Amino acid sequence: MIALIIVDAQNEFSPGGKRPVPHHQHALSAILGQVALARKQNQPIAWIRHYNRPDESKAFVPGTWGSELSTGCGPDSGRNNERLFAKDVFGAFTATELEPWLRAQGVDTVLIAGFYTHMCLSTSVREALIRGFGVLVDPRATGACDLTHDTMGQQSAEEVRRTALLQLAAMGAQIL
Repeated sequence: MIALIIVDAQNEFSPGGKRPVPHHQHALSAILGQVALARKQNQPIAWIRHYNRPDESKAFVPGTWGSELSTGCGPDSGRNNERLFAKDVFGAFTATELEPWLRAQGVDTVLIAGFYTHMCLSTSVREALIRGFGVLVDPRATGACDLTHDTMGQQSAEEVRRTALLQLAAMGAQIL
């Protein structure tokens, strides 16, 4: 069975957030499209919300607008196969009950979508692969940010997203 995992579809990645993603609305629309399809097919949906630790940046602080799930996102209370998980690290599987919940649902394959492609989404894909899940990624339902480093140079958000997806494909994730 396939489950949908939505990683960090939170306000902080919107244009008004502290970590804005170019083309955020396009990616969010693709995420919501995957949610609608999963619900239509009665597939489990795991919603992942990131919170920063108190000593980290002021983004993703619990109780703030930025840490809240984006409009239209979050478990449907009328469905018993959707659940919200909170994390304070990059990976959705680390220190959460995500894996046991997926196993209890009979899941062997996960479709992962969300933000940042190069950080939390990438780490979550790697964790799923290590745990033996088949992994699918919808590239339209992902987003990244520009990266700049004094020595390494820079990449646009699109280059960062594509590079992360290429690396995940090389590891065994199927890019849709």
